[in-house]
Amino acid sequence: MVRLSRRTFAASALAALPALLATGAGAGAAGAAAPAARSGAAAGGGAAPAGAMRGMWLATVANRDWPSAPGLGAARQRDELLRYLDAAVERRLNTVIFQVRPTADAFWPSPHEPWSAYLTGTQGQNPGWDPLGTAVAEAHARGLELHAWFNPYRVAAHTDPSRLVATHPARRNPGWVVPYGGKLYYNPGLPQVRAFVEDAVLDAVERYPVDAVHFDDYFYPYPVAGQSFDDEAAYEAHGDAFSTRAAWRRNNIDLLVRGTAARIRAARPGTRFGISPFGIWRNAATDPRGSQTRGGVQTYDDLYADTRKWVREEWIDHVVPQLYWHIGQSAADYAVLAEWWADTARGTKTALYIGEALYKAGDPAQAAAWQDPGELSRHLELAAALPEVGGHVFFSAKEVAADPSGALARVVADHYTG
Repeated sequence: MVRLSRRTFAASALAALPALLATGAGAGAAGAAAPAARSGAAAGGGAAPAGAMRGMWLATVANRDWPSAPGLGAARQRDELLRYLDAAVERRLNTVIFQVRPTADAFWPSPHEPWSAYLTGTQGQNPGWDPLGTAVAEAHARGLELHAWFNPYRVAAHTDPSRLVATHPARRNPGWVVPYGGKLYYNPGLPQVRAFVEDAVLDAVERYPVDAVHFDDYFYPYPVAGQSFDDEAAYEAHGDAFSTRAAWRRNNIDLLVRGTAARIRAARPGTRFGISPFGIWRNAATDPRGSQTRGGVQTYDDLYADTRKWVREEWIDHVVPQLYWHIGQSAADYAVLAEWWADTARGTKTALYIGEALYKAGDPAQAAAWQDPGELSRHLELAAALPEVGGHVFFSAKEVAADPSGALARVVADHYTG
């Protein structure tokens, strides 16, 4: 996700985004809130469900939030996980979005993919316990929803398949993999890849009563200057019906989204499907239906993800756009984007929640607006005037627990006392 710019895993791929956006040249304690509504349709027209979303992302890629380091014992890992769940309750949140498939790996005993190296330090090594199963049970015991977060296509933070465990599907099927920007990705243009990704996700859905499945913003990878994503052979084999490669790529992502949604609903009715895209679909200068922004990344054009269509066609139950900018930001104003997403969700059954950059609050490297601990509270105040906004999700768990700037405490005091 774009917030991964604060993680070593994605620093090389995303370091340029803030500059591009700026220039416009380029992008259980008592008092827990009630869990969010268990159906996107229940919100009706994108309106806030009974018990608005108050969520946090719990990121595992590169050990961003949890576990604090690879190779910790099972008891220590479990203790750290439960502390985060307790922190969510203490902050009066009601939902945890837990990353369980960060790099074509697993935080549960999957028959499709290896145990994650972020647990033990060695890919494929059994950690001696079931993190996802524990997270679901312990979250529900605390009155929290547990959403299982999957990255669809990312395989590794390097381009050497030999570094993957010998049984890894990417090694068994080398034709599925594309090196790009110093990383390995599954090729979204291959039908067998899409089927495999769906199988990997559905295994978790069938095993555990997760409240929702969550995809982040990585579909086709973020663009890297001077490099191209080599899917020529797949396009030649499967792209005849499309006038451009871009249209074919968007259809590939549409197929994944629709296929995953249908299989989730068939496997476990009532489990929702949500996606958290980069906050800019298209700039108005590119498309009059777009937002009045000057983002260097547009999901429709650069990630081949038609996020607006998914909302309007109600393919997904909820959308959580990452609006990681302050109010008044010149290239991507939070206020402008919140209104654009509210307009997009209006009249649909797709619930709208807004992704909030808690990690920026008080960070001296960020703009002056983020030095004010009241900035995030103002986001919620602004969104409260938009009936389509059904809540907020904060990135991420480490900052929720520590709250170094006091920004979340301000949000709780101003908005979460009821």
